[in-house]
This record gives sequence, C-alpha cells and structure tokens, in this order.
Amino acid sequence: MFLWLILRAPISGPLDRREKALRRLLYLAVVYTLVPWYLITLLPYEVHLASQLVLWIAIDVLYLLVIRWRSRTLRAAAGVMFAVGLAGTADELLDQLDLPEFGSGDIVELGLMLCGVAATVITVVGQRRDGRWSRGTLIAGWSSAGFLALVIPFNTLLGWVSDGDLALLVMMDALGLVSTVWIAATAREMPAPAEGRPVDLPLVRRRAIRVATATVVVLPIIALIPPEQTPHLTYTGWSTDCYDRPAFGDLKPAERDAAFLCRARNTDGGVPPMFPDSLSDQQILASGRALCRAKDGDEQTAILTRAGSERSTWGADPWDLVYICPKIIGATQPDLLRSAEEREAANTAYIAEKNAECRDPWPRTKGVAQATAKYFLFADGDHGYMVHDPEDETGEEAAERAIDELYDDNTLIGTAGSVVLVGHHEDVIDLCLTVKAFRAAPPRRTAGWDRVTEVPIVSRSGRLTVPEKDGGDVGAGAPMPNLAIAGKGRYRLRVHVRVGDMGEEHLVVVYPGASRKRIKLKS
Repeated sequence: MFLWLILRAPISGPLDRREKALRRLLYLAVVYTLVPWYLITLLPYEVHLASQLVLWIAIDVLYLLVIRWRSRTLRAAAGVMFAVGLAGTADELLDQLDLPEFGSGDIVELGLMLCGVAATVITVVGQRRDGRWSRGTLIAGWSSAGFLALVIPFNTLLGWVSDGDLALLVMMDALGLVSTVWIAATAREMPAPAEGRPVDLPLVRRRAIRVATATVVVLPIIALIPPEQTPHLTYTGWSTDCYDRPAFGDLKPAERDAAFLCRARNTDGGVPPMFPDSLSDQQILASGRALCRAKDGDEQTAILTRAGSERSTWGADPWDLVYICPKIIGATQPDLLRSAEEREAANTAYIAEKNAECRDPWPRTKGVAQATAKYFLFADGDHGYMVHDPEDETGEEAAERAIDELYDDNTLIGTAGSVVLVGHHEDVIDLCLTVKAFRAAPPRRTAGWDRVTEVPIVSRSGRLTVPEKDGGDVGAGAPMPNLAIAGKGRYRLRVHVRVGDMGEEHLVVVYPGASRKRIKLKS
C-alpha cells in the first residue's frame, strides 16, 4: 500500500518555474530514498552526506518560496527550523572530514531531533494554510512528525536493552517510509486546483508507470534479502581482512564496524572470542553498542552472558569498543581516537619530556662515551635494567643466572658473564640512568649516593650497552653508547644508586679491569 502511494502518477496542471523545480527535487529525494542501500555505499560516505545537504538546501529554500504560508512569522519560523536541520547534516559532514564541528554531544543531538519535529509540523501547517494539498497528504505529514517525535523517547528507552539499536533501526525505517509517502504526495499534488480537481493522467499510463518503477526499485531489494535463519557473517577470527589492525584514527567511518567485528571474533593466543560465531554481524554490533552504554562491569557481564559469550566475566576493553562508539570512549580516553602517526608523535613527545627530567650527576667528569636518559621499567615486574653484550651467544643463559643472583643480597645486582642485572630500590615505573665509559678507573665518589657497588662484566664481542626502548614499553628513552671502549675483554662496572626529589637515580660507570671481585663501596 505504501509503495502504491509513493508511485502514484503526479497530478497534471499548471506550474511556475519554482514549483516545477520543487516537484523535481522532491521526486529526486524519493528516488534517493528508494535506491538500494548497497548502491549508495559504493560512494564515499562524505559524498553521500554532501549530496543530501545540497539537495535539502534547495528543497527547503523552494518550500519557503512555493508554499503560501499566509504568515510572515510562520515562514520565518520555518526558515529557522530548516536552517537548524541543515546545520545538523553539515555538522555530520564536518565530522567525517575531520574538520571542526558546530557542536556535539547528546544535548545537541536531542536539540536537532526536536528541531526536525518542529520543522515538519510547521511545514504541514503551511501546507494546510496553502489549501492545495489533500487531507491524505496532510495526514502523512502529521504521521511523519509523530514518528519523529516518538523516536526521541524510544532512543533512550531502547538503549537499556541489548537489542535496542536493532529496534531503533526498525523504527527509523518506518519513519523513513512515512516521510517518503509525504514527500511523494507533496510533489504529486503540487499544481493548484483551478475548477474542481485537476485531471489525472490516463489510467493505463498511470499503471504502466507504477509497474515500471516497481520493477526497477523492488526487484533489486528482493534479491538482497537473505534467508532469515542464516546469520550474516562478514568477518571471523580467521578472516584475512582482520590481520591488519590499523588504529582508529587511520580508519574511515565506514570501516570501523568491520574493525570491531574482527576484534569481537578474534581468537589470538587461543582465547575464546568476545562473541560466538553463531551471532550475526548485526547482533554483535548491537551488543557492542550496549556494552558502550553499560554503567559498570556487572552490566557488561550481563550483556555478554545474554549474547552467549564464553568470556562474559572479562568485560570489554575500551580499545575494542572505540570503533563502534568513539564519542563515548573518546570522552574519557581521547588517546584511543588517534591515528598511528598521532600516537607515534605523542609517544615521542612523552619520551622527550621524561628524558628532560634527568640530569648528568657527574657533569664535570666526562666519559669517553656517555649518555643520560629516562629508563622505563616493567610496570608489574621487579627486574630493573641490564648492562650486557648484545652479541654474546650465551647472553640468555647468563641473564637467567643473573636473575637468580639478583636478590642474594641487598645490593640488588646480579652478575653472570656478559650480563649485569640491576634492580630498582623503590616502587617506580621509571628511573634516571646515566652511563659513562672510562679508559681507567675513575675516582671512587660515594658522597651523595645511597649505595655504590662494583662488579665484574665481560664483553665477548667488543660491545656492552643498555637496551633501548625503541618502540617497546621497556628500555632507555634515548640511544645508549657502546661502553666496551677497549674492545673485547674484562671490565669493571660500578653502580651508584640514590633516591631523592627527582625519584630514583642511577649512575653506571664502566672501565677496563680484570678483577672478578664484588665490592660494596657504600651500602
């Protein structure tokens, strides 16, 4: 029935230039609505938004010029409401183009929806005062305004259930259908009645137009409808498209749902997926958005349990949910909205800022090679940092022995061949580290330090250094030099430790020496 109302042939009658233009644009809007969605998705989403913005700017301007409002106040109110509605579309376009928006947030969205209701009501009132549109057209207009008004409370109520997004989508489709009937009827009855009702097109011609249009529009839609019992599974945990996992900021809006589906079905490391493969994409996306709105972990657990998740007690990570609800997650964790380039720049700036906190504790005693930097530690581990020969084939075995020796005494230093492991004394996640290499033993300076210990170390390849962060989570925040300045052989390594206003600070001195003794210079 609704399709018949939309496809009814236009009433013939005299039209001026503006009325002809408005009728054509209204029918273009109807065609755009009836075009199968998969054809529209072939266009970039920004192009879709821009075309809709241009189309409705023209329609709204012609509405103001064509409808006989019979009131300047009513015409002005309509103009304001039209402008606000167009601003909402423009705002969404700016968001897609990563340009500054007019405004965002739930309050702004609610205001736009209320303005949409007001614009529809005012337009229907204008049509009624004009007198050329039939009662059926006015009923369709009032119904469109009523559906739009109902969407506002339903949007809140349905958000409390896991399938709320799906129900809201059905309601929005109903709104679109009623609005399309109203737009088509407005275009159809554009001519002003002269004497009696304008003459319709011949019956045979009207039927031919309906059959042809229905064939073009309906058949592609029928071909797209899958069997009801077959879930739509675009991505699984083994899909090749899921191997690359770009950052949120590197994805186009149309690609974000797919990225979330990849993460929701991910089974890396043998862990069960967030959602079972028996759920369709649409069900997973709806449940994921419900997780975004969950007030606490218990509510997330309940949502995952209803969805049949094998890991319902784990909850959901924000770095997964950001792909389907960026505004909610970004409000508390804006760093998750960054692109890979932005993350790299932010990390580089952070490391530079942390390095700037550290100073050379021996500024007047220059080493042959030296460096000062912040050393980033394991957040949940007790091991500190390592001075080692990175090219020694026995390095891993030596590191294990050094760990065993690390806690044998209160110096927190473990030694084994080409590895010296130094622990941190305070509960910290980073410390200031200075390394210096000398050709001979420097003076034994213990004043101002809490602990000073000297141990042996060997270089089998002619290298001794400290691991650098280099994109990881642990290591020195700046390049570290080769401390084995005399090449292969035995060296002495002296560790100075103190805790003060700058936090924990370490000074490591290396020089050639054959002694294998451990010496506590200060403890």
